[in-house]
Amino acid sequence: MSFKVIISDSDSSSADVLVASLADAGVDTTFCTTGEEAFALLSEGAHDALVTSVFLDGDLGGKELVRRVLSDLPGLPVFIWTDRPSVTDAFYFAQLGVDAYQIKGEDDAGFAESICELLESGRVGSMFSNNLPFSQYRSQNAATADVFRTAVGKVAQAPTTVLITGESGTGKELLARSIHAASARADKPFVAVNCGALAENLIESELFGHEKGAFTGASDQRIGRFEAASGGTFFLDEAGDLTPSVQAKLLRVLQEHVIERIGSNTEIPVEVRIIAATNQNLKALVKKGRFREDLYYRLSVIELELPPLRERAEDIPGLAVYFVHKFRKRIGRARQVLSRDALAALHAYSWPGNVRELANVMERAVVLASGDRIDTADLPKEICSPIPKLMADRKLREAREGFEREFILRALTRHSGNVSETSSILGIARKNLQEKIRRYDIDVESLREIARQNKEGLASEDA
Repeated sequence: MSFKVIISDSDSSSADVLVASLADAGVDTTFCTTGEEAFALLSEGAHDALVTSVFLDGDLGGKELVRRVLSDLPGLPVFIWTDRPSVTDAFYFAQLGVDAYQIKGEDDAGFAESICELLESGRVGSMFSNNLPFSQYRSQNAATADVFRTAVGKVAQAPTTVLITGESGTGKELLARSIHAASARADKPFVAVNCGALAENLIESELFGHEKGAFTGASDQRIGRFEAASGGTFFLDEAGDLTPSVQAKLLRVLQEHVIERIGSNTEIPVEVRIIAATNQNLKALVKKGRFREDLYYRLSVIELELPPLRERAEDIPGLAVYFVHKFRKRIGRARQVLSRDALAALHAYSWPGNVRELANVMERAVVLASGDRIDTADLPKEICSPIPKLMADRKLREAREGFEREFILRALTRHSGNVSETSSILGIARKNLQEKIRRYDIDVESLREIARQNKEGLASEDA
C-alpha cells in the first residue's frame, strides 16, 4: 500500500535526506513551508501523516498547526521534526499526543523507517510506545544529562567494561541499552540478566550453559547467556549478588574471553562487552570480603552513577507524560493529559522507588482515570500525602526540615513558582521564603517553566 506524507518546514534543504529515505520506502511526500498550506492539504483527506517543524513561515506556526490537526483530524499521525530541540517543546507536544519528537540530523533515515512502520501498522503502537529513543534522551537534570552524554558520546564507542551504579529503579538498564544502541555492536544482541532474580543454584547454568547430564534435571544441552550475547553486549544487573564461584568465572571471562559450560572442560570463546550494574556499594563489599577486589577493578574501568529521582525532580513531569502516552497507547485509551494538581503532587513526592515507581503509578492512573484527564483522585494516596513516608526512619530535625521543604515546594508548585504569592499564602515574609528556597535548593525557575508548559498543554481545560 502506498502512503502520502506532508512535510512542513521553513527550510526546504533540510528535508532532502528525509524525503529521499521515505521515497526509498515507497512513500510519496508533499513539501510546504507554511502551516496554512499544510493544514489545507491535510483537510482534503489525501495524506496519511504530517511531519512538521516547530518553526514555519506564515501566521500558522508549528504548535498551532499540530493542535488544529489533532483536534480537527483525529487519528492522523503527527511527527515533530526540529533542529532546535527543547525540553519545553517536547513536554508540550507529548501532552498533546503527537507520535514522535525527532531531532534533525539524528538518524533521519531511522526516523523515516519508524514513520513507515507506524503507517503500515495502522497506528497500532508508536515511537513513544516503546522505550525512550536513546538519541533523544535529554534529562533536565545536569548530573543525569552529563551521565547520558558521556555514556553515548564517549563510552559507547569503546569496548571498555562499564559499571553503572545507583538505587533500584533509576534507569540503569536504560543507560546500558543507550550505550549498546550508540555502539558499533548496535546490530548485535543485547542480553540482560538480573542476578538478584535468579536462584543461586541456577545462575551458573543461566550464565554459562550446561551439557546434557551435567546435573540432575539437565536433560538437554543449554546455551548460556554469554554465548547468546557473543558479538554484542551482556548486561549483568545486580552484580553485587553474584556468588564467589560465579565471580571467579566472570573474572575469567573478562581476562581470557572464554567460558566453559557446566559439565564440560571445553573452552568456548566469547567476544562480548560486559556492562554491570548494582545498587550496592561494591567497594564496601570488597572490604567485607564478599566481592573480589580484582573483579571489582575489572568491572569498574568506567563507572557511571545515576542520581535517584528525588534529586532530579525536574525530570518528573516529562517522564510522567511519557509514561501516560506509553500506557494509554498500550491499552487503547483516548488522549489523556495530567491535571495541574496531579503534576504538582507528582513533582512534590519523594519517589523512593525512583523511575520504576513512577512508571507503575502512571500505568495505574491511566487505567483508573475515567475521562481524558488524570487528576489527583487517580493517584495513590501516598502520592498526594507524601509527608509520612518522608518522615520514616529520620531524626526529628531531618523530619522537620524534610516536611518544611516539601510543604514549601508543594505551595510553590501550586502557585506556579510565584514567590510573592506563595509567601503571602504561607504567611511569611518574602525575604524569609527566598532564604528557605536557597537553603533547600528549590528550583523556582523549573517550577515556573512547568507551569508555563501546563498552561499551554492544558489550555483546553479553561476553554
